[in-house]
Amino acid sequence: MRIVIAEDDSLLREGLALLLRAEGLDVVATADNPTDFLTAVGKHEPEVAIVDVRMPPTHTDEGIVAAVEARRRQPGLAVLVLSAYVEQAFATDLLASGGARLGYLLKERVGRVEEFMDALLRVAGGGTAIDPEVVAQLLARNRPDNKLERLTPRERDVLALMAEGLGNTALAERLFVTEGAVSKHIRSIFAKLDLAPDDRADRRVTAVLHYLEGRR
Repeated sequence: MRIVIAEDDSLLREGLALLLRAEGLDVVATADNPTDFLTAVGKHEPEVAIVDVRMPPTHTDEGIVAAVEARRRQPGLAVLVLSAYVEQAFATDLLASGGARLGYLLKERVGRVEEFMDALLRVAGGGTAIDPEVVAQLLARNRPDNKLERLTPRERDVLALMAEGLGNTALAERLFVTEGAVSKHIRSIFAKLDLAPDDRADRRVTAVLHYLEGRR
């Protein structure tokens, strides 16, 4: 798996490269600014890009803009975005767009190697990976909605993990239940949120967060 890293913090950038290489992955280039990042993507055609949200020169949204451009130039490029803190507007827009081969993690998650690698491989494999803290804040912000209040505590657990991008097998493993039990909970969640129970698996996160944002 070829990976390009775009991160202006040299310590984090080099630390990521060392970590990924130690895991047997091919970090083909690193960059500390959007221009060099796009050049590296064009040159190496990586499968995955790890991109900081805020990069020079203004440290606002240059990383996101560069990631969007990289995916325009190379359709199918998986992008894992890193952020120092939760930026809810970006997280919601990311999920509402469908989230295929996209991830959004807080930088503190990098230190939890197993979780970070799981998220990276999930995104590379065509899935979605959303930081649990982002999910928690989105759920908390929308807690007053009476439809969400219909869910049982276990269904809330399942919903939060669905929003992180986990599939049924991973959900079952995380909650120590059978896949059949997970499927039952998901059917119940869709019914209680007035969402079609036969939505495709890759649309579940979008459907849930569309609901949480009041976008039916």
